[in-house]
Amino acid sequence: MTSRTAVPAVDEVRGLGDLRLTARGRRALVALAVLVLSASLMAWGAGAVADAPGRAMEVQLRTVAPGETLWQYAESVAEPGDDLRDVVAELKELNGLRTTALQVGQVVVLPGGGAGHGRT
Repeated sequence: MTSRTAVPAVDEVRGLGDLRLTARGRRALVALAVLVLSASLMAWGAGAVADAPGRAMEVQLRTVAPGETLWQYAESVAEPGDDLRDVVAELKELNGLRTTALQVGQVVVLPGGGAGHGRT
C-alpha cells in the first residue's frame, strides 16, 4: 500500500498558522489606509491650487464707441514707462480676445478706475 504524504498548508510553511488580526490591528490597518489616501489627495489638491488667480483687481467696463481701439484703451491705462505692446497683450488676455480688433458696442474690461490706476 502507498502512503500519502500530507502537503502542509501555506500558512504552516510561512509560519503564519496562528496569526490572527485583532480588532486593534484592524483599526491600525484602516487608519494607515486612510492616512495614505489622505496624503495622496492632499498632494493632488496642492497642484490644483497652484494655478489659482492672483490678487483681486479693480476694473471698469467700457462700451466701445466708433473709432476706439484697444491701443487707445492701452494708452489710457498704461503706467509711465510701460511698453504699450505689453499693455495691449494684457488687455487681450483680460478680455479673452484673440486679436486687437474691437466692435462698436462691445463691452471691454479695463483695469483700474481710470488712466494709469490699478494695473498690476
